[in-house]
Amino acid sequence: MKQKIVWAALASLAIGGVATAEISGESLSDRRAKALAAYTPVGKAKDCVTISQIRSTRVIDNKTIDFTMVGGKVYRNTLPYSCPSLGFEQRFSYRTSTSQLCSVDTIRVLQAFGGGVQEGAGCGLGKFQPMEKVKKR
Repeated sequence: MKQKIVWAALASLAIGGVATAEISGESLSDRRAKALAAYTPVGKAKDCVTISQIRSTRVIDNKTIDFTMVGGKVYRNTLPYSCPSLGFEQRFSYRTSTSQLCSVDTIRVLQAFGGGVQEGAGCGLGKFQPMEKVKKR
């Protein structure tokens, strides 16, 4: 069991998550707080987003994912419950039979394992809250 924990920690360093925070002198909680504060909610939350319009995702922590859409609009999804290892692994997969990703859908954390990737915990999504970048003064 210890071997797996050490290997997972090394995998995280290899992809730059923990190493970047330590080198910059910023703790993970500081980075998380900055990421959460970078945007403010605007308008009413949506149940779904169109998958083909998702340009990128950014995992903030075990409960928060920002979805950047084609055109730059950002939707923040706050999961109703903490999703084990999501913040550590910073990646996930999803399957849907429609062209939309919705609050009733489930994501699966992608975990480094044995030189490959496997699906880990399954976690339900929340609503997609439109966000606006906070203007610096």
